[in-house]
Amino acid sequence: MPIRRKGNDWEFLILRAFNYWDFPKGMVEAGEDPWNAAIRELKEETGLINFTAPYGKAFVETGPYGKGKIARYYILEINESRSIELKPNPLTGVIEHHEYRWLSYEEAHYLMVPRIKKVLEWAEGKLHS
Repeated sequence: MPIRRKGNDWEFLILRAFNYWDFPKGMVEAGEDPWNAAIRELKEETGLINFTAPYGKAFVETGPYGKGKIARYYILEINESRSIELKPNPLTGVIEHHEYRWLSYEEAHYLMVPRIKKVLEWAEGKLHS
């Protein structure tokens, strides 16, 4: 999940697909590990390329959803100020997201479904521990 500093606090980058808000994510391709898939998906879905991993490869996963899928999230601190590019999926040509927002914890928490709120709460705990 992409984060950035705003003053003394943090903002979270969330993406909207239809009425559903989530962090950038996607499928792990054949021969790819989940860490590299997360990095690839961030770049593909946002155009962001300059980031660090302040908690290394620590991650949190959701419970099963939508035909048994489990999503894994890492915390990535964005170190650039460029605009987000909502690009089409390179394989399908479909634009997967309709909007993005950089939001405070409280703002993001309000928009998310319970499964993703747990991910956000995990990250907030890491950022303030």
